[in-house]
Amino acid sequence: MGGEPGVPYPYGRPVPVLEEPDLRTLLHRLNNQLGIILANAELLETRLGDSPSRSRANQIVASSVDAIGTARAIRSRVMSAGREPAA
Repeated sequence: MGGEPGVPYPYGRPVPVLEEPDLRTLLHRLNNQLGIILANAELLETRLGDSPSRSRANQIVASSVDAIGTARAIRSRVMSAGREPAA
């Protein structure tokens, strides 16, 4: 794997990238990553019960949902811009 381009990966191991991903692929990855963050935040929120830390977990859940909506809006704009006729 020496010399191959890679993207950062947890635990210091690069994941090989054969070509530059297009914007649609990057937005798809971002949405998947945000979904994982949301799922873990919801799990944390459930496990905290009545703990004082639960309000922070609630904030993380709300922020994750907001971020997913923002990523969706960006993707929608990018995709609609790609369909507009050239000036």
